[in-house]
Amino acid sequence: MIKKCLLLLFFSVSVFLFAQPEQAKYPFINYAANKIVYAKDSSSMLSFYKKLSAFMKGKEDEIRIIQIGGSHIQGGMWGDELTTNFQNLKQTKGGGFFAFPFKIIKTNSPPYFTSFSNGKWKGCRTALVKNSCENVGMAQITATTNDSANYFGMKILENPHHKNFNAIRVYHNFNKSFFFTIKEQVEFTRKDFEDKGYSLFILKAPVDSITFIMVRKDTSQKDFILYGFDVRNTSEPGIYYAALGANGASTQSVLRCQQFAEQLKTLQPDLVILSLGVNDVQGKVFSSEDYIAHYDSIVSLIRKASPTCAILFNTITDNYVRRKTPNKKSATVEECIYKLTEKHNAALWDIFAVMGGYKSIFKWQQAGLARKDKVHFTAKGYHIFGDMMFEAIMRSYYYNFKN
Repeated sequence: MIKKCLLLLFFSVSVFLFAQPEQAKYPFINYAANKIVYAKDSSSMLSFYKKLSAFMKGKEDEIRIIQIGGSHIQGGMWGDELTTNFQNLKQTKGGGFFAFPFKIIKTNSPPYFTSFSNGKWKGCRTALVKNSCENVGMAQITATTNDSANYFGMKILENPHHKNFNAIRVYHNFNKSFFFTIKEQVEFTRKDFEDKGYSLFILKAPVDSITFIMVRKDTSQKDFILYGFDVRNTSEPGIYYAALGANGASTQSVLRCQQFAEQLKTLQPDLVILSLGVNDVQGKVFSSEDYIAHYDSIVSLIRKASPTCAILFNTITDNYVRRKTPNKKSATVEECIYKLTEKHNAALWDIFAVMGGYKSIFKWQQAGLARKDKVHFTAKGYHIFGDMMFEAIMRSYYYNFKN
């Protein structure tokens, strides 16, 4: 009991020290709203806290967190900060992350890894209705090639949370016309799990990058489809974080991902953070009923993949339409998310309230925390989101979890 009280006191003091200079600098942020709100049944979130407690005591090796969203998540800066904070709980570099090869399809990538290839790849994401994407998975985007020979790979960039890895899953479509293997002279073992949609490479020594060489054996089947990399460091405990975000994603576009639940199941998440909705309200027409129905279906897919995981809804960030018009629908979405939280016995982090509510993004933009489009944020803005979400989760953990 004394130990728990000391931990609580330490965390409360650390939160106070963090918040004071931030409050003075950004008085428009509603720090009082930075908390986790629960439905009547909070057992799933308490289960996550139980595992987090076991991790802190050295009884669990890995905590797995998944965040699903649009461009806020694809950009990776929010998740980068969130992951750093969780890793710092035990000053560890284990765990890992999910890495979609954004760079090989010429789109923006998170700051903690990059991807590369000498081949020609095309991307397809379900957020673009004009695209007829087939067999899309949890990343909401695919990379496809028909090259007869090329290489592809990924590299960890300098970051404070992960340095190297000794295992990597390559999610792909198991097209028998193509063969790929590790290009480097490194010792490894390979196991193919076609029923789960990935090939697992276990490396004898840790590396910070990897390259795969691929050849096309015949032309009987076209299209090698790459869904992403699951990068792991199993040599020490740590946090696993998967940013499953694609530019323009909405609740409806997630439901176009045919392999969403099947692939998500392979990650076995402990906590799923749902950060969808900004793109739902950017159009002329928005239906609360449709938005709730779409989210109902997404939650069903998540429960199918991981029946016991905790779900943390986010309201959406305040935003403007075409840079000029404050978006009143954001407040409507806030109401929808509160209803969804109760309906699905989930938890909620009200980022709309934390920002300061309706029209607050103008103040964020004036302070250099948001972009001129008044939809997206600067690196500093996203880092504040990562810090404050972590702060809200940990405060709730220390106050509400019973050992």
